[in-house]
Amino acid sequence: MNPENGNISIHTENIFPIIKKWLYSDKDIFVRELVSNGVDAVSKLKRLSALGEVDLGEDLPFYVRVVFDQEKKTLSFIDNGIGMTAEEVKKYINQIAFSGAEDFIAKYQDQADEGSQIIGHFGLGFYSAFMVADQVQIDTLSYQKEAEAVRWICTGGTEYEILPSERKERGTTVTLQLAEDSLEFLEEFTLRQIIEKYCAFLPVEIFLVNAKPTEDEAGKEREAKPLNDTNPLWMRNPKDCTDQDYKEFYAKVFMDFKEPLFWIHLNVDYPFNLKGILYFPKVNNEFERLEGKIKLFNNQVFVADNIKEVIPEFLMLLKGVIDCSDLPLNVSRSFLQKDSNVIKISKHITKKVGDKLGELFQEDREKYHGYWDDINPFVKYGCLREDKFYDRVQDYIVYRTTKGDYVTLKEYLDRNQSFHENKVFYVSDEKGQGQYIRLFQEQGLEAVILSGPLDMHFIQFMEGKMPEVHFNRIDSDLSDSLKDPEKTHDAEMQDQLAGLFQRVLGNDKLKVQVETLKTEDVPAIVLLSEQTRRMQDMNVLYGRSDLKGMFPDEETLVLNAGNPLVQGVLKLKEQPEKQEELDLICRHLYDLAMLSHKQLEPAALTDFIARGNKILMMLAKEKN
Repeated sequence: MNPENGNISIHTENIFPIIKKWLYSDKDIFVRELVSNGVDAVSKLKRLSALGEVDLGEDLPFYVRVVFDQEKKTLSFIDNGIGMTAEEVKKYINQIAFSGAEDFIAKYQDQADEGSQIIGHFGLGFYSAFMVADQVQIDTLSYQKEAEAVRWICTGGTEYEILPSERKERGTTVTLQLAEDSLEFLEEFTLRQIIEKYCAFLPVEIFLVNAKPTEDEAGKEREAKPLNDTNPLWMRNPKDCTDQDYKEFYAKVFMDFKEPLFWIHLNVDYPFNLKGILYFPKVNNEFERLEGKIKLFNNQVFVADNIKEVIPEFLMLLKGVIDCSDLPLNVSRSFLQKDSNVIKISKHITKKVGDKLGELFQEDREKYHGYWDDINPFVKYGCLREDKFYDRVQDYIVYRTTKGDYVTLKEYLDRNQSFHENKVFYVSDEKGQGQYIRLFQEQGLEAVILSGPLDMHFIQFMEGKMPEVHFNRIDSDLSDSLKDPEKTHDAEMQDQLAGLFQRVLGNDKLKVQVETLKTEDVPAIVLLSEQTRRMQDMNVLYGRSDLKGMFPDEETLVLNAGNPLVQGVLKLKEQPEKQEELDLICRHLYDLAMLSHKQLEPAALTDFIARGNKILMMLAKEKN
């Protein structure tokens, strides 16, 4: 072969400075590109062998080796794949496959943040080497019989040189003479991290080799081990995978040693190629701390984490891997938003997740209930974000009740229809609303627990989906089932108690309602209308303190006419000499009711404690 000099066929001479400038922030991507090229070369040779076009005989195992030489400042990528002839080098290396460097400049000069997406979009994969190298040398020998080894050298301009090579084995070596600003890529730890990030699951064994090991390393005769898993779990048939396989893969990939709740193994060949595993992590309903990670791969090559154009946004709360060869390895997000395959993939993933939830619900309801506290933030968020997901899972949404079991909305409405039709009572704070829960339980009533950070939004969402159903917090309304229909009180009692408490509390706007409850133990409770409370909660959520006055507290004090203490208040009212005791008891009754409704302000709490002490002192004097 005769030596040859020439110019790379591109439309501008400053392509390499442009590559360096726009891709500088993602320099390490060159490792992925060059290792992937080596893997592709091996894969092509395997295909030719399978087709009977080449006889590999008792060939050595296939490999890609990344060899770093700190003394020479070189980094080499070596494979024993298909190799190239001189003509193929001219075709695939000397001609950059894009419609003109001018297009490249025009498209990306103002989009430095999309740097990692540029490589590959214009066929620049191999040329990513020039981000870190002053000189790139290729030594390659084709698999074809009587092929001659070829050397290609380029120093980062448009000029190249083709020479005979001394390479004796089939395959390709790409050697980078690293630039002074890129010598960190000669560090073993750095290289190992990059390879494990991008190439951990490529289908050809990848080895990291020190060209000049230290005396200590050389003397240990360390057995070379590949850095990658060539047959990752998601590429296997689900029938061949055990639960332990899934758990070990989850712990290894996501460094999460809490076992996942369950998982979905995706395996689609038509109408697109899609494989992957989605895990539902154990999160204990801590939505604000919930951080998933979906890793996107292309033919086992890592592309990026959490690409929301491919993965439905609500699935980002999960952890998993998605491998789709129908998507380009590097592509702009604007392309993903328009690609029909992306839309189909997103819909398919949503469908598979919904199907899995339905399968769990129908096949093992008890186990599903055990998962619910962990998965309900994800399910509710998915419903809020995507109507189609809600349509698929609406029958599998369950609610924990104050009875301790789990029911669907239909089941709750059916078994409480005789108490309150189309009304769902709920609890947002099991401790703070304990008195109201006890009132319900004593009468055989139940409420659902909706105490998560998403639940305020979810309640409104459900009311929009089912307009005939109304959600009421347990302290916002008084169920008729709590009232004793056989015991009544007269209108005079209502007027007397209302006037008394308004006078003592100095609030003639105070709403006072007298009812005879089935239980005599509770003297008073406070109710706040559902709509008023929701508006106040929204103001707090969005920090709109300026709107506070628009939605003032409109609590209703409900006095239990059947309670001895309330009846005693009426008797004291007729005794002028007992007015001090009467005022103290009325104020204390009100504060006790408020304490079960919400936390007292500091000043009110101080008064409550002082008043309690005073009442105890008065009782002690009477005893003496």
